[in-house]
Amino acid sequence: METARFGRIGFIMAAAGSAVGLGNIWKFPYMAGQNGGGAFVLVYLLTVVFIGLSIFIAEVLMGRISRGDSVSAFEELAPKHGNLWKYAGFMVFTGILILSFYTIVIGWIFKYIFISFYSLPTTVESAGTLFGGMVGVEWFQQFVFFNMAFFLTIWIVVRGVKRGIEKVNIILMPLLVIILLALFLYSMTLDGFQDALHFLFYPDWSKLSGTSLLKAVGHAFFTLSLGMGTIMTYATSLPKNEDIVKSSFMVAVIDTLIALGAGIIIFTFIFHFNAKPSQGPGLVFISLPALFSQLGILGNVISVSFFVALAFAGITSAVSIVEPTTLYLINRFGMSRAKSLTLISIVTYIFGVMAIFSNVKVYSHYFTYFGKGYFDILDYLSSAILLPLGGMVIAFFVGFVMQKSRVHAVLSKYMSETVFNLWYFSVKYIATTAVALVMINKLFFS
Repeated sequence: METARFGRIGFIMAAAGSAVGLGNIWKFPYMAGQNGGGAFVLVYLLTVVFIGLSIFIAEVLMGRISRGDSVSAFEELAPKHGNLWKYAGFMVFTGILILSFYTIVIGWIFKYIFISFYSLPTTVESAGTLFGGMVGVEWFQQFVFFNMAFFLTIWIVVRGVKRGIEKVNIILMPLLVIILLALFLYSMTLDGFQDALHFLFYPDWSKLSGTSLLKAVGHAFFTLSLGMGTIMTYATSLPKNEDIVKSSFMVAVIDTLIALGAGIIIFTFIFHFNAKPSQGPGLVFISLPALFSQLGILGNVISVSFFVALAFAGITSAVSIVEPTTLYLINRFGMSRAKSLTLISIVTYIFGVMAIFSNVKVYSHYFTYFGKGYFDILDYLSSAILLPLGGMVIAFFVGFVMQKSRVHAVLSKYMSETVFNLWYFSVKYIATTAVALVMINKLFFS
């Protein structure tokens, strides 16, 4: 069993790196654009505090007490029927599914870094053709960039908690913040800055539907990297006297600020060039490159900076996705880190290759099941079923299964009695119910 421990800053950077991913810089802006701007953002912020942060602390608590992998945590912390509760810990395998398509998207980002240096598309139409060709036609190029992203991720995790995960996050997270801060300062000089602020922070409730409300709740939950055992696994490597509430709060603040900052930057460019904010998932890969091209050489510099920041966010999250399954194999089967990662890599790589070819037109029919391509199946299975189910189980387990006295004994060191009671009520009733509603919405109404 690995005994390496994060430093205090190392844990915050690693957990923030896990939370700050493509969901913050790619997904959050287009979701806000499609769902009413300020009203969506306000609901998102409220649910980060009352749902996301509550489950985050619960997951850290389980890792802190158990000091083991996710399966062992449920098994050990259940007052009875631990042999059954251990199956809840198999949420760790969700990471394998996510990594297989997540590294494909990081590969797309790597290609756009290269494109940004020399040939940005000049119109939205040409940008759409470029992106569509990369994903649906030019499979070899996509395959090369996928390999770059995949093996870089595995190499970092092979190096372990201290030399790999902590080190890369301590380097990349500050660089990510510096790049985004520079882009933010530049966006303040553009005409669209005030429009972006108004769009994101002035709620127009008429634009928020019931579905949009549930999407805001869901995104607040998913953006903190909950429900697959990552935060629980990282918490096993916390220093013994670390204030887990303060650390959790800091991670949530960093995660939220980066999402909001990225939203302001992106919508500043959108409004500056009179483009539409509700452009959906293609906002980053289609709309923005075309807008950057209108700034000439400066646009190339901004585009490179933006996609490098996006790549950093993707890599730090991808690294965190692998660790829960790695720790499980090390603890349960006595595997070395290298051997466990070899096994994980083989399975994940096969899934990734299948996902790539499911998007390529001439091969897609071989990888389409029940009317969905393999890439879409992996995405849907993880985001609509496994992640919310994992988060709901954690909230239910801490709120209804673990002994309240055991939970209180740990958290009372860092919370007042009033704050503890509010947090406990949130985990037990609000978070569990909200995640269940999000899951039902995704399964039956999306």
